[in-house]
Amino acid sequence: MTTTPFMNREGMTRRRMLGAALAVGAAVPLGAAHQAWAASTAPDPVPLTLPVPTGPYPVGTVPLHLVDASRPDPAAGPGRYRELMASVWYPARRTENLPRAPWMAEGALRAFLADVGFPLDPALGPLTAGHLGAPVRRTGHRLPVIVYAHGSGSHRSDHTIMVQELASHGYAVVTVDHTHDTFTEFPDGRVVIPDDVPMYPRDFAADLTFLLDCVESLAAGHNPDVDGKALPQGLLGALDPRCMGAFGWSKGGTATALTMLADRRVRAGLSIDGPMQPTITADLDRPFMMMTAVFTRAAMPDVEEFWTRLRGWRLDIQADGAIHNSYGDNATLIPQAGKILGMTEEQIQDWIGTLDPARSVRIQQAYPLAFFDLHLRHRRGHRLDGPSAAFPEVKFIP
Repeated sequence: MTTTPFMNREGMTRRRMLGAALAVGAAVPLGAAHQAWAASTAPDPVPLTLPVPTGPYPVGTVPLHLVDASRPDPAAGPGRYRELMASVWYPARRTENLPRAPWMAEGALRAFLADVGFPLDPALGPLTAGHLGAPVRRTGHRLPVIVYAHGSGSHRSDHTIMVQELASHGYAVVTVDHTHDTFTEFPDGRVVIPDDVPMYPRDFAADLTFLLDCVESLAAGHNPDVDGKALPQGLLGALDPRCMGAFGWSKGGTATALTMLADRRVRAGLSIDGPMQPTITADLDRPFMMMTAVFTRAAMPDVEEFWTRLRGWRLDIQADGAIHNSYGDNATLIPQAGKILGMTEEQIQDWIGTLDPARSVRIQQAYPLAFFDLHLRHRRGHRLDGPSAAFPEVKFIP
């Protein structure tokens, strides 16, 4: 397999370390992948937090245990099929007294710690804005749907800032852990970590296609959870399978494009610094946006080749000072973790670039929402028209 600086074995190790760091309030500088951090000596470290979404609706969420009976999984044993953990995020009502979902499940969190040897308290992991099991807000219209794919060696919570922002503005967002290339926990307590089973962008894309099938099941009033888990009130029949988009980070960005090429149910796609490998040689005729940082058209021939294949609406934006980890929860969690561990500003910038964390959060909240509002809801604003004084660091690449 052709690798990239963020998809080789060393890069995956750094991603695992990053996930562990974010989950418990620690981080390791790039270039020191084998350095072990001691437990923090700071008195009573404050748990990490995520920014509050800006939309008018509270957010609900529910995990789903899914099995794709059309895809055998030989690595799991004879007669076993592709098994996934997913979450649905949505606008909610009556969230009072309902617990907020943790950023990661406890077992997956502890697997991060064991993988990198971080002797830190898992209680430092942040809570999300999603209220577990909250009733769905119904208005007479079905909810537009967006599916999400994480990057190599990552997990479905990696872009919670974007996910809960979209949900707070009236979208249902379905996220998934890509088993064998993720840290995930199943309802029976099994914890699965990244392993040696090859997982290519096309495998991620197959997971997204299966998620689209599950959305159709939910829309038709059927519960796709293999355990028969009770679903939040109003979720069955709430989603609109005729109005679906997709987005992903890194390998997930490539998978988003591959999904759109294979499945016309996805009406609009967003890649967050995706390397677009393997080279995509087919034309794509639906709206596509790229938020690039390291995997730019100027630096990566595969990305430039993909850009030339976009025949519909297209946009490429870059934020000054952004690196591969800048567009995601890392942007806000790493600086908080740095305070706990006494990291230098240079060490923090090694992780997230020089883009100001608060500005990164605003970019993550504003631009994906504007893109999906335009192409799924036909709500035309001015955010995507060109550079603006409100976001002077965001460049539109012609």
